[in-house]
Amino acid sequence: MAGGKSSQLFFILLLAIIVSSGPAVAGKPTKITRLQFYMHDIHSGRTPTAVRVAPSRPLNFSGDNPMAAMFGSIYVADNKLTSSPDINSTLVGRAQGIYAVASLGWEMSLHMMLTYTFKQFNDSSFSVIGRNPVMSPVREFPISGGTGVFRLARGYCFAQTNSTSGMDAVVGYNVTLFHY
Repeated sequence: MAGGKSSQLFFILLLAIIVSSGPAVAGKPTKITRLQFYMHDIHSGRTPTAVRVAPSRPLNFSGDNPMAAMFGSIYVADNKLTSSPDINSTLVGRAQGIYAVASLGWEMSLHMMLTYTFKQFNDSSFSVIGRNPVMSPVREFPISGGTGVFRLARGYCFAQTNSTSGMDAVVGYNVTLFHY
């Protein structure tokens, strides 16, 4: 009996080690890439990079909640990613995707589905899908996959609004990617 319990314990411990080490890709070790960049989300002017493609329909809400009037609006974006907050600084990539106003409360919240593509990594990309409480000083988002150099990426990113002008915004990102 004692030998049987030892064998069971050994296999349980071995299974725990295999599961906790995560998936292996052809024996490749996990790489960690950290990125810092700025996204320029421009709604105004002659060449906007984010446009509303589905306005919200009028909703009947009591009170004077300004967020309720935007609830349901959907935007499509093709935003520049640069090395500094200056829009004329080095272009490092693009953020393309969709976001929607997803809050009825007083806190402005978006649901984002964006893919960030980088020139310096041969157009490799990673995707972020999640809630963006835009008025919070720092927001955290999950990395939900990637392509090219970032294939099978997982990780997280922190976003912090650098500046705003009306609906235009410059958002700084600090990203940590785990990939193979």
